Amino acid sequence: MRSTRPRSTIGRKGRARRRNSPVLAAVALASVLALTTTACDSGDATADGEASASATASDDGKFRIPADLRDRLREHGIDIDKWKNGAWKNWDRDDWLREANEYINPIIEGLWNPDRMREAEEPDQGVEAGDLSGDRGVTDPTPEPVEAQAVPPSYHANDATAGKVFFDSPAGSAVCSATVVKDPAHPGKSNLVWTAGHCVHAGKKGGWYRNIAFVPSYNDDGKPVEELENATREDVAPYGVWWGDWAQTSDQWIEQGGSTGGDGAPYDFAVIHVTPEKGSGGKSLEEIVGSALPVDFKAPAVPRVKSVTAIGYPAARPYDGQKLYRCQDRPGRLSVTASDPTMYRIGCTMTGGSSGGGWVATGADGNPALVSNTSIGPVTSGWLAGPRLGDVAKGVYDSVSKKFAGR
Repeated sequence: MRSTRPRSTIGRKGRARRRNSPVLAAVALASVLALTTTACDSGDATADGEASASATASDDGKFRIPADLRDRLREHGIDIDKWKNGAWKNWDRDDWLREANEYINPIIEGLWNPDRMREAEEPDQGVEAGDLSGDRGVTDPTPEPVEAQAVPPSYHANDATAGKVFFDSPAGSAVCSATVVKDPAHPGKSNLVWTAGHCVHAGKKGGWYRNIAFVPSYNDDGKPVEELENATREDVAPYGVWWGDWAQTSDQWIEQGGSTGGDGAPYDFAVIHVTPEKGSGGKSLEEIVGSALPVDFKAPAVPRVKSVTAIGYPAARPYDGQKLYRCQDRPGRLSVTASDPTMYRIGCTMTGGSSGGGWVATGADGNPALVSNTSIGPVTSGWLAGPRLGDVAKGVYDSVSKKFAGR
């Protein structure tokens, strides 16, 4: 969570510092398994003029990248082979901002190995209490801290929709939390993941992050960190590694978001469409994990919500990022600015790394639904705040769903 400007999870400073980027709500992510390149317009993932091409399978079952697609990527300064061999590590500011217009996220098989996953740190997004001194609007008293409770292993049996998002930033490899959500275009077969905007894009001073991947039920057995030093990939990622072949966040986050303070926090959400790094037998993410949460964009106003449960993998001290936790509390209101929607806020001791994790409450139909995600919290921990999901969030969600509706 970002310390009141989520440190993309309160805590260690440094991991994902954002830099300038154009106002774009969609990111084109080309993968080896379903390689596409798409011209992105601000806030419109389905703009006219979209150009795409798919990789085709050869007789030996391996995927080949069409030559015309390689040429198109090169026109944008991307050589897939060089990229996969390490060119992605170039974070030259001008190049990063230029690529923000049309981002590429090829699958790099084996990149996210157990060591790299274990060592990834939460993005730098903490906030000092003073950062909110100028807030206007309705803000309820600071809630009392609620001690985070460890989710019993196996995580898949107790919360199958939770997992981790890994990505690379200029400061190094980073991690957030995320949730498998339903896709109205593919009932029962969703490949959609919900997380925070600051887990995919750096905000007003940066561009899209790289090598974005989702691991459902990370460390499903809840092994302590010392046992993970010799863990296999299957130990930490029993349901596979799923790469983002498309991600979208709000224009407001891209225009306003930053690594500290509360700028853009009321719009700090994102949807990622994923594809498996390795074959999944033709099954979707939802089919593989066996569950997906509906998203409620008409959840009751803050005073009428009796209870919310925030779920995530806190990584900043005293946590180590390897285990799943949750907090349950009745939310209050947090107003960052009078012109922006009021956020939910609960007492919770989870720290950085929990950013992007789902907030679950009773939805409008009486069933559990995702109603928010962890966005910000104080550097010292004690509470979390998340955006209320309204029309802007629904627009992001619907856009990603419609983009893949015919596939």
